[in-house]
Amino acid sequence: MWDEEADPLIASLLDRGDVPKVNKLLRTWKKNGQPLPDGLPADLRDFMERARRLPSWADQGKLATAVEFNEKRGLYLGVTYGFASGMMSTAIPKEARAVYYSKGGADMKDRITKTAKLGYDIGSRDAFQPGGEMIVTCVKTRIVHAAVRHLLPKSPYWSKVADEEIPISQRDMMVTWHSLPTTVMQNLVKWKVPIPASESEAFLHSWQVAGHMLGIRDEYIPKSWNEANAQAEQVLTPVLAPTPEGVKLADILLNLGSLIDGGLLTKPILGSLTRFLLGDTIAGWLRIPRDPLWDPLIQNAWGPFVAVREGLLALPDAPKELQKAYWAFDEILRQGALLYLSEGKLPISIEIPETNRPH
Repeated sequence: MWDEEADPLIASLLDRGDVPKVNKLLRTWKKNGQPLPDGLPADLRDFMERARRLPSWADQGKLATAVEFNEKRGLYLGVTYGFASGMMSTAIPKEARAVYYSKGGADMKDRITKTAKLGYDIGSRDAFQPGGEMIVTCVKTRIVHAAVRHLLPKSPYWSKVADEEIPISQRDMMVTWHSLPTTVMQNLVKWKVPIPASESEAFLHSWQVAGHMLGIRDEYIPKSWNEANAQAEQVLTPVLAPTPEGVKLADILLNLGSLIDGGLLTKPILGSLTRFLLGDTIAGWLRIPRDPLWDPLIQNAWGPFVAVREGLLALPDAPKELQKAYWAFDEILRQGALLYLSEGKLPISIEIPETNRPH
């Protein structure tokens, strides 16, 4: 199953030649509370007005608690979104092929910037509020997915290697969903990060809402962490495998830091972080070489780093100032990463593709 509402609409938009005009108009739609720009085709406007509504089951209290969780755990979330979720995506065959042969695969820095924006927006203070951007990002991403479903089957390169006729099914989206919140929470539990039950539930809820807004049907979205873990074991773990496309994408991602130091230090560090978070098997699939310095250093230092950090955050004396300092540091890192990825070209604009990867 795919997206029965968005797919025919965006296919029609592409066939009518309306995409350049729509992209230009949607560049001005940035905040959740903003009205849609004038001049959009009527059928697209009607769809987007429906698609931007939060589900009736969205709980504002839980979404507010999720903000607290994201602020406290921003550094861990950044590391896990980037090196557990982001690098894992290159070991998900259907996702790796869909990314590689679509337009986004030709400019991975731009592609990863737009993915990073989703992770950034869901962790922002106003994520689903009128002043935030998560709803806008979800609706635009849902539209882009629909465009890729129309375009990619026309690619002879993708069709030759794909084991499906249409990409980005509901199942594919749930596999990717599990590579994000489920994988992140599994790592936080493994690192013994103390998380109150209310914050854990709230973090899950924020991603349940995000899944709905991205066009995933509610019946497929897990209702609890137990359900999420069980479902991930069923749909994510068994599909992980190497592909030539995934190996190339992983190498591109690991080279993203080369502008900082020519890759002298950043590539080995990023590779070692990936090995630490995803394990030797996946690192081997992605042909990430072992590093005698960074592999043991990260392996041995991460646990104590988390323990010290959590111990300091839990201190009864002056915790507020310390927490504020950590939150500020984490926010600088998040914004800096986005600024670096986008090469300073903010705001980041998610746009409907008109072609597949140019060869």
